[in-house]
Amino acid sequence: METTSVTEAATLPAEPIPPVDGPKKTDPSDKGFSGFLKRRSMTLIGIASVLVFLALWEWVSDQGIVNPLFCSSPHRIWNTLSNLATTGQLWPNLSVSLQEFGWGFLLAIVVAIPAGILIGWYRPVEAIFDPFVTFLNAVPRVALLPLLIIWIGIGINLKIAVVFLGALIAILINTITGIKALDPQLLTMAKSFGASDFKIFRTIALPGSVPYILSGIRSGLGHALTGVVVGELYASTTGVGHLIAVAGNTFQTDLVFAGVVIIAVLGLVSTWILGLIERRFQSWRQPAVR
Repeated sequence: METTSVTEAATLPAEPIPPVDGPKKTDPSDKGFSGFLKRRSMTLIGIASVLVFLALWEWVSDQGIVNPLFCSSPHRIWNTLSNLATTGQLWPNLSVSLQEFGWGFLLAIVVAIPAGILIGWYRPVEAIFDPFVTFLNAVPRVALLPLLIIWIGIGINLKIAVVFLGALIAILINTITGIKALDPQLLTMAKSFGASDFKIFRTIALPGSVPYILSGIRSGLGHALTGVVVGELYASTTGVGHLIAVAGNTFQTDLVFAGVVIIAVLGLVSTWILGLIERRFQSWRQPAVR
């Protein structure tokens, strides 16, 4: 075996020492206004595209290219919204729609998450409820409206039920998927170390399924908003959906667009709040595999 003495080792050329990474230098271009533009470039592009679209829409309307009976304009919609707010017509309708949306969506979350965990965790429970979940997922909720009217009338409870059914299935299916997608090796290892069912649920099942649950809530939000509008279009005497229905029947295009804008703003605000909650649980999300 070839060996090297201390003297020979001292005469050998030294191995190049890799440079030690010091503190990262900040690119000067990342500071100041240019850095702000660089960081927010995608957001600014999105805002610019919306502004260009609104300006083009306003110009087309001003030039008379499109009949205002069929398509309003941004300034006419804004004036209609201001008129609704100043005359007091907006707030009672918005209040009713918010109540229907809030109660229905909250009930869907409270029912769907525990039910989804039980169905996903226990096979016998899944065998019992899977046909019903599949049936409700296949049936459009609008088709159930006549039955709901017969059962509970046309009051606010009808709209809450429509919102509830709309959001329930989306949250339920995502929760079931999250529980069933847990790593079986982790569960087996936890059981082999004698972990109790509650500890496995608290340390493995819940953190692993939270991203799926949040995705289900986000998906259920859209269905819930659709339920509010559909319920109020079908049978209602107040609410934003009722406002849109009356405006459509009387060819008040500006008012129809104003109602659509109100629903869209409600959806954007709700999505923003869900995004804040989702970032709160971001540390529970597994890193993506590249």
